[in-house]
Amino acid sequence: MPAIQRNMDPKKCPMPSQDPNVRNKNFKEVALGYTAEMAVNEAKRCLQCKNHPCRSGCPVDIDIPGFIAKVAEGDFEAAYQVLSASSALPAVCGRVCPQENQCEGKCIRGIKGEPVGIGRLERFVADWHRENVHTPVTPPAPNGHKVAVIGAGPSGLTAAGDLAKLGYKVTIFEALHVAGGVLMYGIPEFRLPKDIVQTEIDGLRALGVDIETNMVIGKVLTIDELMGEYGFEAVYIASGAGLPRFMGIPGESLKGVYSANEYLTRVNLMKAYLPDSRTPIQKSRAVAVVGGGNVAMDAARCAKRLGAETVYIVYRRGMAELPARKEEVEHAEEEGIIFKTLTNPVEVLADENGCVRGMTCVEMELGEPDASGRRRPIVKQGSEFELDVDTMIMALGTSPNPLIRSTTPGLDADKHGCIITDGPDGLTSRPFVYAGGDAVTGAATVILAMGAGKEAAKAIDKAIREKDGAQ
Repeated sequence: MPAIQRNMDPKKCPMPSQDPNVRNKNFKEVALGYTAEMAVNEAKRCLQCKNHPCRSGCPVDIDIPGFIAKVAEGDFEAAYQVLSASSALPAVCGRVCPQENQCEGKCIRGIKGEPVGIGRLERFVADWHRENVHTPVTPPAPNGHKVAVIGAGPSGLTAAGDLAKLGYKVTIFEALHVAGGVLMYGIPEFRLPKDIVQTEIDGLRALGVDIETNMVIGKVLTIDELMGEYGFEAVYIASGAGLPRFMGIPGESLKGVYSANEYLTRVNLMKAYLPDSRTPIQKSRAVAVVGGGNVAMDAARCAKRLGAETVYIVYRRGMAELPARKEEVEHAEEEGIIFKTLTNPVEVLADENGCVRGMTCVEMELGEPDASGRRRPIVKQGSEFELDVDTMIMALGTSPNPLIRSTTPGLDADKHGCIITDGPDGLTSRPFVYAGGDAVTGAATVILAMGAGKEAAKAIDKAIREKDGAQ
């Protein structure tokens, strides 16, 4: 085969997308994806460098140069096979991973220009496979062992898929009525279409994974019961971090104040944006979203699409300190979201009916760095002002729900409610009970949760094989 002619353009092939003034009124996917020609052209920007630094930035250790080389050759199915050997959810990761801080952040092309669009290529390959290949999955031969997974989010799905491929009989117990976790309830349709998530879940079922929904472990069954009368030899806790945080300021209990979790669940999982939806959600005129992460961007962009005339992001640090992905911030700005940075709410104001009529805020300035390394926000004296809003959404982070740890004797957790594990393999203080993802780290990224699921699956397999060999 002749050598690939490299593309030395310093910039990525642009991603086609909906016009901002059109997309901020609908829930269709913003980014439209590469064509085959665009994908091949972008793949040719990869230098196939000797040390593969991009791979070291991937939490699930995808052979990035390997799959990109296949794209450059136009062999998209071979590229998918390389991807799927490491990632259970490539179509998801291609859309929501923070590639700029991971694989693309280490790309050599990024030194003197823009890095290779690794995430865009991953998305293209996964979409191409879904649309063009319909070969039935053949489940592997069973190995006679049973493992339970608690939570059908990205970490649980990844662990289940890896274990199923090794012949384990895996059952996922999911508290909600559908599988997918944050992929279904948290990330909006315009960033991650739900039919794509469902396709990935259907692929796991085809591998032989059972998914039991409406199963609140700690209520319906306990971990001790799963490992006792139900005969599961190991349990992986991937229950996420769904407990919202609030500020503790006056007025937070008023009608019109939401946690971002509730707001996004109503929109994404319960489809409140559809005209015939039976899910109630406030029809807002002006919305303030408090926070600066990806969840805040998602909530603000949803509020805009639901018809709010004015939507603010209220964040106590500056634009440079926003923890959200740069792409998400840019998309929000393009769609008309107003950023009120160096601003902090101190009280939610009520009207005569006990509903939100506004909030009192103070201006902030940045002082010396705190323990996180970011400059600490300090209140400017005498800077109080009122912001005219009728809806307030708190996007301040989440922590793990205490239900599982409170019903599992001997399961250690830290002061934040995160389950304590003994290193990256996810083993907890209970034998053959593993944990990973947001249940251990607190709210983090999809790909880090997936990486934890992969590590736990390897550790569970090793532990069961060692126990089997000792008997």
